[in-house]
Amino acid sequence: MISKLIEDLRNGTLDPEEYVEKTYEKINRLEPKIRAFITIREKEEVKKEIKEKIRSKGKLAGILIAIKDNISTKGIRTTCASKMLEDYIPPYDATVIEKLKQEGAVILGKTNMDEFAMGSTTETSYFGPTRNPWDLERTPGGSSGGSGAALASGIVDIALGSDTGGSIRAPAAFNAVFGLKPSYGTVSRFGLVAYANSLEQIGPMAKNAEDLAVLYSIISGDDPKDATTIPFEQKIVEKVNLKNTKIGVLKDIVDASDKPVISVFNTALDKLSSEGAIIKEVKLGYTDYALPAYYIIAMSEASSNLARYDGVRYGYSKYSEGNWRETFAKNRGEGFGIEVKRRILLGSFILSAGYYEEFYIKALKIRRLIKDSIDNLLKEFDVIISPTMTVLPPKIGEVIDDPVKMYAMDVNTVIANLAGVPALSQPAGFYNDLPVGLQLMGKYLSDYYLMTLSAEIEKVLKLYDLTAPLS
Repeated sequence: MISKLIEDLRNGTLDPEEYVEKTYEKINRLEPKIRAFITIREKEEVKKEIKEKIRSKGKLAGILIAIKDNISTKGIRTTCASKMLEDYIPPYDATVIEKLKQEGAVILGKTNMDEFAMGSTTETSYFGPTRNPWDLERTPGGSSGGSGAALASGIVDIALGSDTGGSIRAPAAFNAVFGLKPSYGTVSRFGLVAYANSLEQIGPMAKNAEDLAVLYSIISGDDPKDATTIPFEQKIVEKVNLKNTKIGVLKDIVDASDKPVISVFNTALDKLSSEGAIIKEVKLGYTDYALPAYYIIAMSEASSNLARYDGVRYGYSKYSEGNWRETFAKNRGEGFGIEVKRRILLGSFILSAGYYEEFYIKALKIRRLIKDSIDNLLKEFDVIISPTMTVLPPKIGEVIDDPVKMYAMDVNTVIANLAGVPALSQPAGFYNDLPVGLQLMGKYLSDYYLMTLSAEIEKVLKLYDLTAPLS
């Protein structure tokens, strides 16, 4: 728990120099194996900052945090794991970074990710793949895989990720940690390098539900710099009793999951049932359409957002001669990786004349139907539950060359992004030492309820503060 860490730093039980030395010892020992980071700050610089911050009264006074590399950090390289932004150093902080600094957090470094957050395994990174600390032959999920791996390896206790269609929850599930995709509009996106504006949210990742809630309480809130944020009041939910909690199990998703995942998930459900939770199977409907609707919307928005990276206005700029078409094509051709190019091309095709109504408008209609279905289910149930991911962590190279197979991994997680509701992933158990995640989806603006319920579930399952046994 970071509360104990803060207390130890403040009262002198833990020397800040020792805290930093232990962290960098872990980095030196583990980072060559997992490659969770793209950029790590200088040790002496971090030491100096921690000594200053532990004197503050902030909620995170002196605590090290890992930041996904698509969130702007002033003076610290922010690459989006792309050659296109390999040397980019932002002149400003994202709003969430400003809030973290105000509460005394100290940035350790920027974590690896799928290029421009496009991927589900952290293998599309220009800087190479991150490996899962629980099994180095497997992926940590994506696109926030570096943040998940940094937590699972014990390098940090808290991290930030971003979630467009499951990019926080997939790594949370595959790394046996906790991750929240917040209600849309509750966390500022100012300073987040855009992929798909109407879907993505910055969110907290941690090793337990309590730390997750602390981190969310800091980064959430209305922001005049981001028109997609909303003024809202979320009351902190102090206590949730599992007894008589109405839980709807998404049968559509369970049926689509692999047998090992179902086995671990059902064992977790049995434990919740034994605590008095009322569990009933439900169907969302439209699950066959959720994935194509999500990717149509996401790719369309991506093609628009990434148009600015042409080597003239932004990004990789090796070529400057010839006509503008040739210049743009060469810079973008070399600056972007294959998965990013694929999504830009598909998005441009979808938005082109003759296909806009055929694909994009239909996808928006499906999105509304899914939102309505989720809202109706949550009138009857306190929470909707399912496996986070339908598969176990895939091996490195297993899905990267098959885009359809990789996209299909997101069949469950995209639902919450399409509906805008909060969704949380926490450890459900292990199958042959591989983590399986449990996903909770709640009513819009029920983020604190989900985290408090998650804390009750972690007590029952006894799965929290887990660290992979890396030597």
